[in-house]
Amino acid sequence: MQDTHISLAHGNGGRYMRELIEELFARHLDNDRLDVQVDAASLALDSTNIIFSTDGFTVQPLEFPGGDIGSLAVHGTTNDLAVAGAIPKYLSLNAFIEEGLEIAQLDRIISSLAKAANEAGVKIVAGDTKVLRRGEGGGLYLATTGIGYKDPNMNLGLDLIRDGDIILVSGSVGDHGISVLLAREQFGLRGDLKSDSANVLPLTRALSGIEGVHFMRDPTRGGLATVCHELVRSTGIGVNIRQPDIPISDPVQSVCDMLGYDPLFLACEGRVVAIVDPGRAQHVLAQWRALPEGENAAVIGEMNANLPRVVLKTDLGGERILEELEDDPLPRIC
Repeated sequence: MQDTHISLAHGNGGRYMRELIEELFARHLDNDRLDVQVDAASLALDSTNIIFSTDGFTVQPLEFPGGDIGSLAVHGTTNDLAVAGAIPKYLSLNAFIEEGLEIAQLDRIISSLAKAANEAGVKIVAGDTKVLRRGEGGGLYLATTGIGYKDPNMNLGLDLIRDGDIILVSGSVGDHGISVLLAREQFGLRGDLKSDSANVLPLTRALSGIEGVHFMRDPTRGGLATVCHELVRSTGIGVNIRQPDIPISDPVQSVCDMLGYDPLFLACEGRVVAIVDPGRAQHVLAQWRALPEGENAAVIGEMNANLPRVVLKTDLGGERILEELEDDPLPRIC
């Protein structure tokens, strides 16, 4: 393939499209389950209890410190499966490519996607490619669908959450949102902060077989605070979290202080929030902290049936109600 940029011909179903798929996508995503000549894949799964998830990705810029839209697409979908108590196995990939995208950049992104899939232990087994006219897209949009099988040693559900359950987070929050913001260079800010975009399967697998792990969620769009609001809406039980205990890196806090963002509402792409029986919380914390992915894990609060709201205990010892997110503080972050 000699072209340097995507043209509409790459999406017309003819030779250019075939060459793009065979010489770029298939080259990076090659595996024994992927057949670019057919539109469906026959899969062998180890269980009849299947977990299924789908997601779309429109991050800007396409490449940012610590990741890119390719690795983010894999992490986003496999993480959704992982926090549901599943072991991810297969992904499909849909690519919506804008006319004019540099093919060298697309090659880097798909290479990164393939690397992330390999590290997560999943295979890309089906996909589709569309080319949008110039000005109709953000360079590249990706959509992924994931399939995995449920871990029989994990029993998770919102209905299992009880008053007094402990809330843990596996690491610092807001890193992804701020790293994407810095990559845009809209405010003249620069820094060394990297996105936390990563596969959370090591964190979720570490809790397999531990009684009292009631629920897990990855705090993506809307961040930690939005997960807390989802818990209140779904259970009718309030959430108390403690600001001094929530891990937030100094660079994230500094940028938030300068620009007026709240790190509790910023997206994470490699963190897990877990709701755990009080008697098992320290064990879960120790399991996470033993992993490189969870070395900054922390107990940050508890479920409280006395007040069905999300309440933050501040650094100064006061309390304030965290209202639900209404505006989108950082568009195109995932």
